[in-house]
Amino acid sequence: MADHLTPTTVFKCLADDTRVRLMLLITREGELCVCELTCALDQSQPKVSRHLAQLRTCGLLEDRRQGQWVYYRLHPSLPDWVIAILKSTLGANQHWLSQDTRRLDVMGDRPQRLTQCC
Repeated sequence: MADHLTPTTVFKCLADDTRVRLMLLITREGELCVCELTCALDQSQPKVSRHLAQLRTCGLLEDRRQGQWVYYRLHPSLPDWVIAILKSTLGANQHWLSQDTRRLDVMGDRPQRLTQCC
């Protein structure tokens, strides 16, 4: 998995505003459900799911199903340099992500990881 993640591959995968926002939110939270990401980005579920699928195909994300819900987290075999880029970008761009994080932070009925999603 990690062998194909060259800088060119990673940056091409992240060359979209929605995908970068998704990756930074997941980096911040550790794991998020599609419904949480849809709320945070204030975008439609099909659009968010399409971008998540692209990030999963690139090898940047891993998903897990819990009942009918799908949760996303950083792929466990991401190279350290990719994680460092994500964390550094997140740390330096809190203002850029502030509307997304605010919507996520005030989201009512956020899913519990061991029960159900919204």
